[in-house]
Amino acid sequence: MPGLITDFLISLDDRFLYCSNWLHGDIRQYNIEDPKTPVLTGQLHVGGLVQKGSHVLALGEEGKTFQFDVPKIKGQRLRGGPQMFQLSLDGKRLYVTNSLFSVWDRQFYPELVEKGSHMLQIDVDTDKGGLSINPNFFVDFGTEPDGPSLAHEMRYPGGDCTSDIWV
Repeated sequence: MPGLITDFLISLDDRFLYCSNWLHGDIRQYNIEDPKTPVLTGQLHVGGLVQKGSHVLALGEEGKTFQFDVPKIKGQRLRGGPQMFQLSLDGKRLYVTNSLFSVWDRQFYPELVEKGSHMLQIDVDTDKGGLSINPNFFVDFGTEPDGPSLAHEMRYPGGDCTSDIWV
């Protein structure tokens, strides 16, 4: 199964490139200070089809199959795969939602449609590179009054590194 990169962005200082791999379930951070030789500096598995317990196995270079561990946040099992990003102006907080299109969500992640999507905060090491999930930030759109809801695009108040609306 190929990966499906559904969003990517470059930090405001042009040091890091972020990619969301919706099907496999990982977020990647590359140092692109030398654009000819990007270096993977961070990777997190926050859902996807290649997680432990699913029917999809990844095939490693030596022919061995594997699956990824996906953490629980605030007692919640993460659903779907990482989709849309917003990065704070200082580059230290990457916010991610997990709904692509409801028809595709239904096909690939039926639990996402049944229980709703969520938003995570990923803390970014802007010195050496690296990503970690903020365990205290979890927005569950499954608990919305008319939910469950599917969160797709979001906007960072005051702008983010991809907008021109900062003050």
